[in-house]
Amino acid sequence: MLKHNEYGQFCPVAKTAEILAVKWMPLVIRELLSGSFRFNDLQRGVPLMSPSLLSTRLKVLEDSGFVRRNPAKKGRGHEYHLTEAGKELGPIVEMYGDWAQTWLQQKIADQDLDPSLLMWDIRRNLDAAHFPTDRRASVQFELTGAKAKQRRWWVVFEEGEADLCMKDPGHEVDLYISSPLRALTEVWIGKRSISGALKSGELVLDGPRKLVDTFPNWFLLSATAR
Repeated sequence: MLKHNEYGQFCPVAKTAEILAVKWMPLVIRELLSGSFRFNDLQRGVPLMSPSLLSTRLKVLEDSGFVRRNPAKKGRGHEYHLTEAGKELGPIVEMYGDWAQTWLQQKIADQDLDPSLLMWDIRRNLDAAHFPTDRRASVQFELTGAKAKQRRWWVVFEEGEADLCMKDPGHEVDLYISSPLRALTEVWIGKRSISGALKSGELVLDGPRKLVDTFPNWFLLSATAR
């Protein structure tokens, strides 16, 4: 008897689809490809996915030989790392994004605007090399139009690493960035340019000239935008 996600065909396309064409699975693989190894980090990349379902999807990937679960290098728990087979799924998942950028031109629906996902994605693609290494630096993002609890975010740079905070960490802010949630999302995924958003006033940068002028160099945009 076929399981709900089985096609009952020997075709390799069908066999691959039994794993990849399952809700949330491509996004879980996207997070693993993006460098998220701990369960909580993976969860932040798919905030609307329940922890139990995420555990189930990771178990399927592990049983299929795409993911290897190892004891965490620091602290308790486990880390999830792609095997060679899992890494070779990278071009397939990237092609999803490239195809959408080329052919899916419809406006992003309001329900798809997600401040948590946007800021998590931004945090892991910032180039910390443009910030001081001899002290802590902080950038505050204000997403107008987002819910009150998700309106302000802070990225703290220290020793070449970037950490995302939902609550004010209490550090001196080096640069303030303000933008409507939709506008910053469209800039991030490449649907509009940084220069265009700055010129229209929808993207406002307030801080030292060096950080403002080099903004396009350290705000690297999403992988699909590049």
